[in-house]
Amino acid sequence: MALLPGDERLYKALQEQDHIYTLTVCGRDGKDEVHHIGSLVELIWGVENPEAVINKIADKEIKIITLTITEGGYNIDKASGLFMLDNPSVKEDITHPHSPKTVFGFVAEGLRKRKEAGNGAITILSCDNLQHNGNTAKKAFTSFIQAQDPELAEWVNQNVTFPNSMVDRITPATTPADIERLNKKNGTNCKAPVYCEDFVQWVIEDNFIAGRPAWEKVGVEFTDDVTAYENMKLSLLNASHQMLSYPAFLSGYRKVDDAMHDERFARYLHTFMDKDITPYVPAPGNTDLELYKQTLIERFGNRTVSDQLSRLCFDGVSKIPVYMMPNIINMIRDHADLTRIAFFIAAYRHYLKYKTDDKGIAFEINDPWLTAEDEKLIESNEPLDFLGLSPFQSTDLKESAELVDIYLRMVNDIKEKGTMPILESIIS
Repeated sequence: MALLPGDERLYKALQEQDHIYTLTVCGRDGKDEVHHIGSLVELIWGVENPEAVINKIADKEIKIITLTITEGGYNIDKASGLFMLDNPSVKEDITHPHSPKTVFGFVAEGLRKRKEAGNGAITILSCDNLQHNGNTAKKAFTSFIQAQDPELAEWVNQNVTFPNSMVDRITPATTPADIERLNKKNGTNCKAPVYCEDFVQWVIEDNFIAGRPAWEKVGVEFTDDVTAYENMKLSLLNASHQMLSYPAFLSGYRKVDDAMHDERFARYLHTFMDKDITPYVPAPGNTDLELYKQTLIERFGNRTVSDQLSRLCFDGVSKIPVYMMPNIINMIRDHADLTRIAFFIAAYRHYLKYKTDDKGIAFEINDPWLTAEDEKLIESNEPLDFLGLSPFQSTDLKESAELVDIYLRMVNDIKEKGTMPILESIIS
């Protein structure tokens, strides 16, 4: 099911192809595998047919709803950790339950019909890049439903589970140029092709109130607690993506693999993972952490995946609190070396404030959750003000004298000398 107006192109493309699409799995050895995926048996676009979405959620044959609505899609206030009931779209759905527009309104209306029909329990499984994503989904949906329909909220507490999950596979957004490239390479005429890397890991908390498929037969790992797996992925993969994003973009790179084939960036990330993150990441299960880190470097440099750096730069306000801040707080507490963290923060400020890379090329930023107060802090010519930006508000960065000292120097050096010379100085 697709709910957004922007989903129209993909929805219509899949409709034309009887819901079949091509998946190109891009090997790190340069060899690709092309698959025709036919697992989509039905597709509903909520803008066109909202009642069909609601009825599908209420259908007694449906036992699991999976969600991919991005980190910012859960409408959780980053400062308070609470669901934002004053969001205009949310307020509209609370007062008009039978004509929903948000994912919260659709799910609530579907669950209401499910309850009224006696169609039983259901699981809502988040697949988003959030630590404890199931807990976040539970907070968001139960907060909305409690505000809209307290009686339904009681039913949800007894009949809906929200497992935590960790899914790991780099799958870039497919651009029009990618569509042309993939079809030419594969000899296909797919209007909705997908491409991804050859690595996949999916770990899920086994908490399915209405049963589940035997996904373990196709490689899914079920566990009682996904915390260690989440921490490893978010702290190493996602945080490394963030560490790479702004410095590489400012240096003039636009593709992740191009930046990673620059030995300076590869060394920068390796050092970040080894010195800054590994002390805080216990290896889950039988994971070989050294092999995992080396595999990450190889994955980031995969030429045939060729992810866009702009995608990594997108929505730093939502990503940084999740991927970066927990370990930054630990590092400040332990008086660890903050050089690379200060460089990252200075690069993020330069990216948002000046909107021009080291080669003089102007660009537009895409950080949709920046607040009006954030904009003032970015515009300020006092670099310390930037440390009060909303993604950093889980701690007062200005209280760390070590961080402030290095950060102020990095801000000045990046502006005067450019990003790459500063990168070179911190990896030498």
